[in-house]
Amino acid sequence: MTFFREEMEKMPRDEIDALVDERIRHTIKYAQENSPFYRKWFADNNIKASEIRSHEDLRELPVISGKTIREKQPPETDEFEFKCANWKDIYTIHETSGTSGMPKSFFLTWDDWNRYAEKYARAFVSQDFGYDDRVIVCASYGMNVGANTMTLAAQKIGMAIIPEGKCTFPVRIIKNYQATGIVGSIFKLIRLASRMREEGLDPQNSSIQKLIAGGESFAEESRAYVEELWDVPVYNIYGSTEGTMCGECIQKAGLHVPEDMVHLDLYDPQLENFVDDGECGRIVLTTLLNKGERTGTLLLNYDTADTSVIVSRDKCKCGRTHLRILNPQREAETVWVRGTPFNRVDLERAVFQRENMEYLTGEYEAFLYGAENEVTLRVSLEGKDINHLDREVVQENFIKAFLKYNRPMYQAYLDGDFNIIFNFTGPGGLEFYKVKGRPKRLVDRR
Repeated sequence: MTFFREEMEKMPRDEIDALVDERIRHTIKYAQENSPFYRKWFADNNIKASEIRSHEDLRELPVISGKTIREKQPPETDEFEFKCANWKDIYTIHETSGTSGMPKSFFLTWDDWNRYAEKYARAFVSQDFGYDDRVIVCASYGMNVGANTMTLAAQKIGMAIIPEGKCTFPVRIIKNYQATGIVGSIFKLIRLASRMREEGLDPQNSSIQKLIAGGESFAEESRAYVEELWDVPVYNIYGSTEGTMCGECIQKAGLHVPEDMVHLDLYDPQLENFVDDGECGRIVLTTLLNKGERTGTLLLNYDTADTSVIVSRDKCKCGRTHLRILNPQREAETVWVRGTPFNRVDLERAVFQRENMEYLTGEYEAFLYGAENEVTLRVSLEGKDINHLDREVVQENFIKAFLKYNRPMYQAYLDGDFNIIFNFTGPGGLEFYKVKGRPKRLVDRR
């Protein structure tokens, strides 16, 4: 299987654009008729729903945020104002992780599940997964939608899922079921490879043929290291409860956006203007509905608080025509120093310099201290063997890679206004090991 839905995935650009405009009209009509929030929102902003006919019209609408959703649900309000289907049509109820505040509630109909699953099914097929694959999913089967959506997607393409949920499963699972793929974060895949070697199974000689890295953004250097550990390709996948399921194909030339089901625009950080293709902006998405479809939670111009770049709207070498974006990064993982931003991924790129990985496990955390006129970045790195670690080599590689593409920060470093200090620990010595939940690798303590 080369395509999941070939006629849609290979649709010419002019036809994609026309289809998007048609589905925007269906979506706006649905919002007017079924969404308590949008009916009031249209009225408050003097918007006539009937006049929103195209992508360009959609761009004129205000942008909403996660804060807006939280303000329109209990306990702030009596009802879930973003819920836009009758209870009899709601199939499942979900919440986001709540890492940035009160969890946001989302309601999914069966139509929603089919749309979500198709997005992932297209990604899996583009990564050469099919009916003869057995894939271990190391993602939570809970209130988040990711793992369940992948499982439903697998059913659509005839792929078998091993629903572990965590990456601490026994190594025998890989051997007994001859698993061919694993879905997990970069760091889960690194730790698993280490555990396999300890238990006598070389990842490079296992049954695993492909890996999918999801759950968080990553640096290309860390992906390359995982590919080296496993000797298989690692593909990128990006998804959210809001419905932004995108995936790389075997070309690894950006993540394909299923434009017929979700509309994606990029705004500047101030959410005032759209940015051009090739420029970095915040991902703003809109649910797209076909005529007759229902949705439990509808979003128009929703700010995901993730940033990306539109790589191309041209036809990919794989044959797909839908636009491609760079691996998104979380805005919450971006900090500013002397008017210049950097993201956690920039740190990760510096950590995973190939020469460093002779000494490091890849685990790291960093903390910012000081004031605007003098800032210190304290980087803690976990070594494989703390007694046999060339600190000078690691530090030099890190600083060179971290400052290479950030000229203002490099100048501040030369001027002594931005300092980088290092701390090395043995396995298990980093602070985040003492805290439950997903590790926070970049912490601003200024």
